Amino acid sequence: MKKKIAVIGAGFSGLSASAYLAKSGHEVHVFEKHGQPGGRARQFSTDEGYVFDMGPSWYWMPDIIENFFMDFGYKASDFFELVSLNPQFEMIFADEKISVPEGVVELKNLAERLEQGGGAQMEKFLQSAKFKYEVGMRDFVYKPAARWSEFVSITTLKSAWKLDLLTNFRTYVATYFKTTKLRTLMEFPVIFLGASPKQIPALYSLMNYGGYALGTHYPQGGFYQLVLAMKAVAEKQGVQFHFHKNVERIHAKKGKVTDLTINGATYAFDAVVASSDYHHTESLLDDAYRNYTDAYWESRVFAPSSLIYYLGINQTLPKLKHHTLFFEHPLDDHIDCIYQEKKWPEKPLFYVCCPSKTDKAMAPIGKENLFLLMPLATDIADDESIREKYLTEMLSRIEKHIGLSDLRSKIEYKRSYCVQDFRTDYNAYGGNAYGLANTLSQTAVLKPKISNKKLKNLWYTGQLTVPGPGVPPSIISGKIAAREIDKQR
Repeated sequence: MKKKIAVIGAGFSGLSASAYLAKSGHEVHVFEKHGQPGGRARQFSTDEGYVFDMGPSWYWMPDIIENFFMDFGYKASDFFELVSLNPQFEMIFADEKISVPEGVVELKNLAERLEQGGGAQMEKFLQSAKFKYEVGMRDFVYKPAARWSEFVSITTLKSAWKLDLLTNFRTYVATYFKTTKLRTLMEFPVIFLGASPKQIPALYSLMNYGGYALGTHYPQGGFYQLVLAMKAVAEKQGVQFHFHKNVERIHAKKGKVTDLTINGATYAFDAVVASSDYHHTESLLDDAYRNYTDAYWESRVFAPSSLIYYLGINQTLPKLKHHTLFFEHPLDDHIDCIYQEKKWPEKPLFYVCCPSKTDKAMAPIGKENLFLLMPLATDIADDESIREKYLTEMLSRIEKHIGLSDLRSKIEYKRSYCVQDFRTDYNAYGGNAYGLANTLSQTAVLKPKISNKKLKNLWYTGQLTVPGPGVPPSIISGKIAAREIDKQR
């Protein structure tokens, strides 16, 4: 039966859900409070001629993204040019810098240089990671995770011992590599999952395969091109987008959502998909209809927030790569500040993206576009003075790396973004940037449910429900929600 469906939010999960629902024949309306789609992946331009992606910048798991387009008879290349980065990124340690190359053979050579026998261990590690990736992406992530029985099959039972579900990532990596640098290199990707490697299941070595083995890519025109492409696909299915439309209340009666109040007016719908922050979405309901209490959310482990700077630099920076990780200090020192001490780090690690190295449209000729990101604890005090303190720290370390003094004087555009901005712009719980951490106690069935347990026509998507944080999982989340709604026909 054709339904009139509202999707709250035009982030990746909302774009995905809307496209699949419209393809199934439903009348779909997407309501977005901002003036453009994308959510955390929005983009903005400046009067000086710089173009900044506001959030995601690592185009990993290209096959998962490609699957979305294939479901609608397209290819990603129908919408944008995807460039493979080589080196994939550079890691700056206290005593040396390491360029991480494209290609498994080259990765093995790098590992051998860093550690005797490391090449053979890298091959074994990536083979195991490939198995986890193929099983995880085929058998696990497309499940609605309503009950454990979804994951019980002959295939998964046979595979279980190879998936290392009960081993933590830190211990798992240590069985392959001895040196701190190689271990740090392999642990880095799980930072995107929002927890310490000591808390993340070893299953998520699949991230290493989805990133390192499948390569790091960049869509010309910026990551926002993926947003525009998904919106175009959704529109081709008949989805109607409504911008500057803030959903203020979800009304329910007799076990069903009946209406939404949007910018002061009330509209009736047969079903609702919330791509907005899960906790915020539930705050729009009467208490009796919420899946989870405030006490539940307070007990969850959230992925970090971030301090971000968007900088326009009025000269070129030849020694800087597209992606650079500044890891001169121990990883655990920074992680402990995020998850244990809940304070600003004393020895911060941070990331720099310079897309103008690959895409000349992102900055004026002879200039550079810099995106600086430092992970932070959620619910942390955030003001302009402390932001500037850490900007100074990051700039000094960039200067040391590229051999340039007084980089601050080269800045002709500057904008900061931090905890309070995530709260204001995205209603993000605690100002989180990445969603709910993928710890063992918050995996699969243990994540917040994708369906409302008291209202049969309200569904949730995005990084706070299954399958978890990240762009590809969010796209998958939208597909899961759409599929579950179709089952109700």
